[in-house]
Amino acid sequence: MLWLLSVCVVLCRASADVRPNIVIFLADDLGWNDVGFHGSNQIPTPNIDALAYSGIVLQNYYVTHLCTPSRSALMTGKYPIHTGMQHAVIRGKEPRGLPLSEKILPQYLKDLGYKTHLVGKWHLGHYKKEYLPLNRGFDSHIGFWTGKIDLYDHTSMDNETWGFDFRRGFEVADDLFGQYATDIYTKEAVKVVNAHNKSEPLFLMVAHSAMHSGNPYEILRAPEDVINRFSHINDTQRRKYAGMLTKLDESIGEVVESLGKKGLLENTIILFSSDNGGAAAGYNGNAASNYPFKGVKNTLWEGGVRGAALLWSPLIKQQSRVANQTFHLVDWLPTFYSAAGGNTSVFTERNIDGYDLWEALSEDQPSERTNIVHNIDDIWGFASITVDNWKVHKGTNLNGTWDDWYGPGGREGAYDFDLMYKSKSAEAIKTIAKLPDQDKITSLREASTIKCDNSIPITPCKPLEAPCLFDISTDPCERRNMAEEKPEILQELLSELEKVNATAVPPINKEVDPLADPKYWGRVFTNFGDFERLRTPPVKCT
Repeated sequence: MLWLLSVCVVLCRASADVRPNIVIFLADDLGWNDVGFHGSNQIPTPNIDALAYSGIVLQNYYVTHLCTPSRSALMTGKYPIHTGMQHAVIRGKEPRGLPLSEKILPQYLKDLGYKTHLVGKWHLGHYKKEYLPLNRGFDSHIGFWTGKIDLYDHTSMDNETWGFDFRRGFEVADDLFGQYATDIYTKEAVKVVNAHNKSEPLFLMVAHSAMHSGNPYEILRAPEDVINRFSHINDTQRRKYAGMLTKLDESIGEVVESLGKKGLLENTIILFSSDNGGAAAGYNGNAASNYPFKGVKNTLWEGGVRGAALLWSPLIKQQSRVANQTFHLVDWLPTFYSAAGGNTSVFTERNIDGYDLWEALSEDQPSERTNIVHNIDDIWGFASITVDNWKVHKGTNLNGTWDDWYGPGGREGAYDFDLMYKSKSAEAIKTIAKLPDQDKITSLREASTIKCDNSIPITPCKPLEAPCLFDISTDPCERRNMAEEKPEILQELLSELEKVNATAVPPINKEVDPLADPKYWGRVFTNFGDFERLRTPPVKCT
């Protein structure tokens, strides 16, 4: 028995020694159609594409409709309706955060011996220190706490509120003022990689500011020389968007290159994902493309909740393919934990909504996931779920003003294979894996390019008046409302929606706190809830 115990200890240690590094690149408000691997030629994304072609394209991959709900889903493995995060986003002066009762992804990974680092956006609560990244499982954080910043001056402006928001840990990082945020993230991520002790597993999350809108005085920002590369794009905002996306793509290439030079790529899992659909056609002053899907960010149409994503790793057994497994953002927690060698029984008492789909993705096996709760928001009065191939919309957001199809298509021109093969990601990957040839890549792009079936008539859908029903498997562009043709299926989905809603917890949104205004804190967003003692007592009238 003692011999068996010794063997077990050795094996367990060996397993821990080879836990894979996990790197997440999270783009903010990136459109489905803004990556080359989905068929667009307008804005090259060679570094991202190289990962997609040598890894797997996540074709039936869903996120949520907004920043805070998506980040909460990723971190907790729970739908936002089960954490109270389903309504809107956390505002800069709002005294709330992701509930402290929730154990989150970096905390689980620390249990397995990981070193954990966050670079970039947090947006899960900052009004007290206990809600901030360093108190929620991350060993380091450099970036911002609120929902958006200007990429150069690092301030956040919302209505009449304006303040600086960039931190190194808890400290204000005003020394970085004027530096382009994407460049800061790149340097910091590379620094983390270079300093990492290879005897320990690494978890690095790079949560980019791009492609989120910035402040009203200049919504989209990128270096002028990069923007000028896109003089062929007529729309000014789309040109700026292209500059931002190019810098994002180059950043990913540099981080992947650093992983290769450090000798970490051989045992690394890389996820690239958007947090929600793109802000297209001027929504929030932005210029993303969800073509040919319907809707934008902050809607539950496919354009709002179908995410552009890929998974790359030498550990994936069936590589260079379009993965059609249905996957939701909540699945990453158990999936990564499983890939890291953790026992997913730890989630039993947590009642998470996610599935461990590591083997399904790696081995191209069927997904356990058949249902997706896109969101239920009883305050704004809209909800949507998918069951098998059927999707129902009950109500809609923004009073139905963004319930259309938005481009640009970006299919014109030719794909630049040379640019992709010469990218930093491709050069790094080539040392441990073979990139597909042009014929294979052409086949992968074709398989991952969504095309609307124009023979399907556009049947009126007015979800503010009556629920709509779509067969997503044959009509991913949501053209044909089949509510009247399939009333029995509609009722089944509405019943399921009602059943799911019965499990929801109330939204935990709070009214903004006047004390939180940066004007009281040297024009800096801060953890205002830790300073209750500074409140001025109310004046009593006599």
